[in-house]
Amino acid sequence: MPGDDPSRPGSPSGDSAARKRVSVRQDLIWRLEAAGFAGFVGLMRLLGVERASAFGGWALRTLGPRTGTQRTVMRNLHIAFPDMPEDEREALALAQWEQTGRSFAETAVMDILVKQNRIEVVGLERLHAIRDSGKPVVFVGGHFANIETLAATITGSGVPCQITYRAANNPYVDAQIIAARARYGVKLFAPKGGDGARELLAGMARGESVALMNDQKFSEGPEVIFFGQPVNAAPGPSRLALRFGTVLQPMSVVRLPGVRFRLTVYDPIELEKTGDRQADIARGVQAITSFIEDRVRESPVDWFWVHKRWPDRVYAALESGARD
Repeated sequence: MPGDDPSRPGSPSGDSAARKRVSVRQDLIWRLEAAGFAGFVGLMRLLGVERASAFGGWALRTLGPRTGTQRTVMRNLHIAFPDMPEDEREALALAQWEQTGRSFAETAVMDILVKQNRIEVVGLERLHAIRDSGKPVVFVGGHFANIETLAATITGSGVPCQITYRAANNPYVDAQIIAARARYGVKLFAPKGGDGARELLAGMARGESVALMNDQKFSEGPEVIFFGQPVNAAPGPSRLALRFGTVLQPMSVVRLPGVRFRLTVYDPIELEKTGDRQADIARGVQAITSFIEDRVRESPVDWFWVHKRWPDRVYAALESGARD
């Protein structure tokens, strides 16, 4: 049970003095981290949207290529674009670091960004139709440009929607993030994991939609094809759509000049029930994965290249080919 974890604030201290000391020490570390995070957010808000975004972009464009993650970025680009000249891949890697830095800094000013109408929405009528229907859908997308624009747009359109998220390890920082999201309308959260899954099911039963990112590695998921290579992807969105007899509603976003964004609500993906549930789920997972690939090909700089998307054997084959 979460409340039984002695390392979290408000939990029982345990029987031993050593355990209590560890809990107090951890709590102090968390509070110091939270103070630093609050200071960063305050600085970004003082800078304003334009300068905060520029600062974040400069910081990761400078530091990102010097980290170990740069190797992951370059390997991913080799797998996705094997025929791309090396100098173009290096330029793309540098540009995506800037994008990632901008997105991180922009989270501190997202409510201001939304109020300044910096998000252009193509297909807004589809969101309004979902809102007016009173029936849930399963929103799907990937980590493009600034993904918080997706949540802000869904909730801003009036669609009641559970937004999945991975809670920060530091509960004080997590509370700050949740409060910041509430400022631009994101108030229904479903944490990843067992409890979150139950909340998603309960929410959809009440007519609430759900929003899930579906472009990261999920080893237990079905194997599908992404850029001509096998990947494993989470079956959750397809399972939910089939269970509630609804559609997968894809959305994506690209960054425009001047800290602006174009978000597109695409045609829904309708899943067929053939009686073979696992095959139906796998087709849904492939449909989502193909949608993500199409968006990456359209605007590769906007995708989040820093995570290991492919299984180890694909990376091993890449390394082996480089040595031959």
